[in-house]
Amino acid sequence: MLNLQETSEIVKKFGKTENDSGSTEVQIALITERIKYLTPHFTEHKHDHHSKRGMMKLIGKRRRLLKYLQKKNPESYQNVIKELGLRK
Repeated sequence: MLNLQETSEIVKKFGKTENDSGSTEVQIALITERIKYLTPHFTEHKHDHHSKRGMMKLIGKRRRLLKYLQKKNPESYQNVIKELGLRK
């Protein structure tokens, strides 16, 4: 799981200010890091369907936030996609 220091680094990198943890860009980055943290667990525990459901909910939430960001601020969307190494 992300510790406080990693979270604050993500907020500083993607937020508008140091304490801007609620902007769409920061939320997408935090969810992406949680997904990256959970992914190796499922290669070892293939039958952990309960946790996989939680990860699928995170993926859906990130997808909705990305769609919102693309509609509201396309240039910020392109920056976030490039920085996080996501598709498109």
